[in-house]
Amino acid sequence: MISDSEQFILVPGGKIYVKTWLPVSTDLSPILLFHDSLGCIDMWRSFPKDLAEKTQRPVIAYDRLGFGRSSERIGLPSVRFVDEEAEVYFPALIHALSLNKFVLFGHSVGGAMAIACAAKFQGPCEAVITEAAQAFVEDLTVKGISEAKVAFSNPHSFDKLRKYHGEKTEWVFKAWTDVWLSPEFASWSLKDALPKVKCPVLAIHGDKDEYGSVQFPEMICNLSGGPSKKLIISDCGHVPHKEKAELVLDQVDRFLASK
Repeated sequence: MISDSEQFILVPGGKIYVKTWLPVSTDLSPILLFHDSLGCIDMWRSFPKDLAEKTQRPVIAYDRLGFGRSSERIGLPSVRFVDEEAEVYFPALIHALSLNKFVLFGHSVGGAMAIACAAKFQGPCEAVITEAAQAFVEDLTVKGISEAKVAFSNPHSFDKLRKYHGEKTEWVFKAWTDVWLSPEFASWSLKDALPKVKCPVLAIHGDKDEYGSVQFPEMICNLSGGPSKKLIISDCGHVPHKEKAELVLDQVDRFLASK
């Protein structure tokens, strides 16, 4: 039996929407979810509840500022937006929730944010799971984003996203494409953050990920400052938690049970 609750938390610049899935009884630390560049809580679909059931841990997800049900942002994120999530917004979140121990799980750029947060909060962070996470700006990443930008040139292409982000939809899309394709962002990577991550890391990646090669999980595991494990999923694209849900749930549960 999993119950859920919702709340809004004040952070610098506005309010963020937070949802928690809670097993009936557990003393295990919660798993915090970081969504991808176009994502939000609702786009995780059933995964947070399924993860709570599988691991018997509380699962907490939040819409980053500017996304989903959280407050809108006016200007686009800076090229330091990954580090800024760890420096500005995540600390406000864990303070408001009174969390002193946690596991971090991030999808796509959310995986990079999970690494950045783990590097900053070495004591409280017990483990990190990255899923399809970018570790630097790869040619394949730029190609995938450039193709998406062309595909979304038709205004009707935003209709599906608008269901989740409402009037913030165009901002959400530009926050992804304009920042990632900017020359100033081309040198970004996790190389400085990874050695500071001392907790166990599981790097999950699909072998057919259209936004990044297996060089990403390899870099995450090779440079991580603690024990690490790489999981390459066959015949899987950029969203393993949807494409191979049972496998991801099983592997995350085993990883957390063995750490």
